[in-house]
Amino acid sequence: MKGLFITIEGLDGAGKTTQIAFIKEYLINRGYNVIVTREPGGTRIGEKIRNIILDRENEEMCGMTEALLYAASRAQHVSEVIIPAIERGNVVLCDRFVDSSIVYQGAGRGLGYNIIKTINDFATNYLEPNLTIFFDIPPEITVERIKASRQSDRLEQEEIHFHKKVYEEYKELAKKFPNRIKIVKADNTVENIKNDIEVIIKELLEA
Repeated sequence: MKGLFITIEGLDGAGKTTQIAFIKEYLINRGYNVIVTREPGGTRIGEKIRNIILDRENEEMCGMTEALLYAASRAQHVSEVIIPAIERGNVVLCDRFVDSSIVYQGAGRGLGYNIIKTINDFATNYLEPNLTIFFDIPPEITVERIKASRQSDRLEQEEIHFHKKVYEEYKELAKKFPNRIKIVKADNTVENIKNDIEVIIKELLEA
């Protein structure tokens, strides 16, 4: 029996880490073997690529280089971790996947949907998640959270207009793929967010 592939999307500062821990616990309590991973990264090679992408000193990196580095990390991730885990019957819970590249490099960097989709179809061999949960929270809130919590990485330190473009593209993707992408309002209470997630996960498992 094959497993499931669930991805978590949203702006940095949307509270994804907290809710990923909740989803993992929820699934484990129902007897599922869960693997939590992230992008960029998830493998030894991918983590090295992540360091290059997010390094604040790499200011001269062009948008296409950025997009190809994400795709390279993702290709290794899919081949080494995600596909083998799914084939073992595990649930793979991944913090970010192709949607992140579409919104950050496609919209944020202005490369466009089609070229990012083509690059990543090749990198992932057309792998798509069974479910994507998008944590919807305005960029004005997430930018303030990041400033208050830690030093920002190269993408987090972009100006607010960049994050607004990313946010709007996330909402467009949710409209385009409503069967796969489910929206959770992330500016809600923690308990309400958990309740919304639980409904979404139950629907997937029952299907």
